[in-house]
Order: sequence, then C-alpha cells, then structure tokens
Amino acid sequence: MPVRVSPTDRIRHHIDELFAEGRPLPEILEDVARLGAQLLMQAALEAEVTQFLGRDRYQRAATSGDARPGSRNGYRDVTVRTTAGPVTLARPKLRGTTEAFASRLFGAHVTKTNALETLVIASFIRGLSVRDVEATLAEALGDQAAVSKSTVSAICQAIKDEYHAWAGRRLDGVTLDYLFLDASFFRMHPGSPAEPVLAAWGITTDGKPAFIGLAPGTGESADAWTAFLTDLKDRGLGSPLLIISDGAAGLITAIEQAYPKALRQRCLIHRCRNVLAKIPAGMQAEVKDAYWALFDTQDLDIPPGPKLVELIGARVKAMAAKYGPTYPAAMKCLTADAAGLTAYLRCPAEHHKRIRHSNFIERTFGETRRRTKVIGRLPGETSCLSLVWAVLDRASKGWRGVNTTSDGLRQLHDLRRSLLEPPPQIHPRTATTSTAGSPAETVRATA
Repeated sequence: MPVRVSPTDRIRHHIDELFAEGRPLPEILEDVARLGAQLLMQAALEAEVTQFLGRDRYQRAATSGDARPGSRNGYRDVTVRTTAGPVTLARPKLRGTTEAFASRLFGAHVTKTNALETLVIASFIRGLSVRDVEATLAEALGDQAAVSKSTVSAICQAIKDEYHAWAGRRLDGVTLDYLFLDASFFRMHPGSPAEPVLAAWGITTDGKPAFIGLAPGTGESADAWTAFLTDLKDRGLGSPLLIISDGAAGLITAIEQAYPKALRQRCLIHRCRNVLAKIPAGMQAEVKDAYWALFDTQDLDIPPGPKLVELIGARVKAMAAKYGPTYPAAMKCLTADAAGLTAYLRCPAEHHKRIRHSNFIERTFGETRRRTKVIGRLPGETSCLSLVWAVLDRASKGWRGVNTTSDGLRQLHDLRRSLLEPPPQIHPRTATTSTAGSPAETVRATA
C-alpha cells in the first residue's frame, strides 16, 4: 500500500482483507472488534487534528479562512491498552504551530483507557448516535475529558454518508442470476413496535455475491416491497433468473409485479418451519425427515429442468396424500403454492443447495439483532439503517459465491434466453391478391 495512504485507510484495507479471507464470521469477530476499535480511535485522532488546524489533510491554509499556523509532520506510533488487547495508533505530529496540540481524547500520556473501548461499543451498538457517544464518554471520563461534539459528529456522519452514497448508487452494471429478499425487524421509533428493514442481495452471472439494497419498510406489505423493488429497478437493476424469498403475501405480490419474467422460489427452510408448526412435537422429526427427502435429487439421473420439477412435484403430492388424513392443516400448508417450492430445480444442480432458501443472510441479521437487544430501541431510523448497513456491508466481503460447471453455464444461458430474452414470435404474412403476382409468389406469401 502506498506510504501516503492515511492510517484510517490502512485500517480499512486490513478489515477488507480480513473479510476477503473467506473465514466464517464468528472466527474473525475478535479481529474485527480490534480493528474496528483501532479504526474509530484513529479517525477520532485525525478529526481532532483537522479541527485544531482548521483544514483537512493536504488542504492549503490559504484556502481556509479558519486555518491556524502549522502543518502535519507525519505520525508517531502509540499503544493503547484496552480490554480487547493492545491497540496501536498513529498519533499525528505537528510543526510550526503557535500553540501545542493536545488531544482531548488521549491527553498527553494516556496509554490505557476503557472509555475509548466504550466509545467503540456505544458507537456500534447504539447506531452511531452522536448524543449517545458523548453521554457515554462524559459518564466514563467526566465532562472535561469528553471528545468534542464536532469530532464525534464527523466520525458518525462519515458512516452515514457512506450508507447514503451506497443506497443511491447506480446498479446498471450488476447482472444477477439469483436475487434473495428478506426483512428483519428492529425498534427504531419511540412508542412504536419493531419495524422491518428490507434487504436484497444476490449472486451475479460471474458467481460473485453482491449486497444490492437496504431500506426501511412500513411493514412487510405489498406496497413497501413494491416501492423497494421499484427503486432497485429505477437504479438499473435488471430482472434476475430466480428470486428467492419467504412466503409473505405482500412480498410475493411485489415480486410478481416488479419482475414478472423471473422464476420465484419460496424458501424451503421457512416452509419447513411452517409445516412443522402444525405437527405434534412427537411426530415432528419424522415429518421433517420426510420433508427434506422430497428435495433429495442426488440419486436421480435427471438433469435440471421441467422433468425434474414434475418429479419433485409428484413427491410433494404423495407426501400430502400420506399425512393429509392425520395432519390436514400441515399438508395444506405444504401444498399451498407448491410450484414455488420447485422453481430452483430448473437451475444448475451445483447451485441447488444455495438457492433453495433465503437464509443466506440470517446469521448476519441475527448478529445485528443481538447487538441491538442491548439497548432495546435504536435512536432513530437513520441510526438503525447505518448500523445494519455497516454490519452487512462488512460481512458481505466474506460471503461465498457459487462455482458453475460448463453444463451449468449452458443451462443458465438457455434459461435466460427462455425467460428474459424469448425469440420474437413469427406471424405468417397474409397473402394479397394481385394480378401481377405469379402463383409461386402467392404460395410464398401464404407459407
């Protein structure tokens, strides 16, 4: 990495490298927490220097009316001990100033502080709220030692600005084979119940994972999901081949309106839970095994396509006939929208286990919910979205894509042509009687 890169950019690069290793998120949480603490403290230090000098890095004093004499003169490494272990920071050095710079965050010789770690935790868990960060520091260190409001605001605002830029970016260059849709609920307004945050992610035609969209929703209604998908379309996202979601009626309606040509797959894990909820506890294990056996295609010598869809559909009907007399409600749930359970079988076999459910993001959503339970309610909608986006955006760096065989590529190509690029229908021309036309010309015109 170039020497002139700022320390904060170096830390961000290390975080990106950590997620790019492909290790499961639980294994790297400790490293993520340490680097996150280092990033926030480093950003606070640099923001203090910017405020002290009255100008940004590389900005000339003549262009800033509030500039002070002096300039940056490199960095000096300092180590701060926290309960998560030692954290090394690049403390800015200044020269040519008329008064000495003293960090309000660290003072002159601070080498151990739990308040800095509190700042990291409060900023992350409490949705990057400026007021909460200030209150936490004031409580831990006293009013005189608290970070200035402008410094905290600059740190928090940077994350929010990143989210808003991401949320408004163009999607013309993204072509998806698979689009996953899901929602998670968070309490973000006082006196209101938990409200959904709508999320979209997918797998591109190159087999790479892509975090596509995130937005608040006024319930999981058809209107909320339609507005969400319409925004993605307006920003250039074309129709995927397959859309995977749970069975929420409003979401299904929105999918069929926004992307009518795409196949629609209902999450098999959600449907399994729905079915088992209507089965007595003593029989759930048997019914669960029978349910997953329906979709076991490893021993079948049938390629993906309509024939495989028909075969699995027949299995579903057979299971409904077997258990229907004893558990009619459960089997009614199983057969409702049965076509939605088998749409993925038209895609390459090597992708089946990844695209037959929408739980791809459940672990990350679960981690986000666990963090927000600490405070009960987030400070507001913007803070909630900033927090959820920050978690998912970092986690997406470690998501796995899919590998596709040559047969799979051909199947995807054929599926795309049949669904999204069907050949134009050729209509026979109507022959017109002409005294100048020969019989042969008349035959060609009516053929």
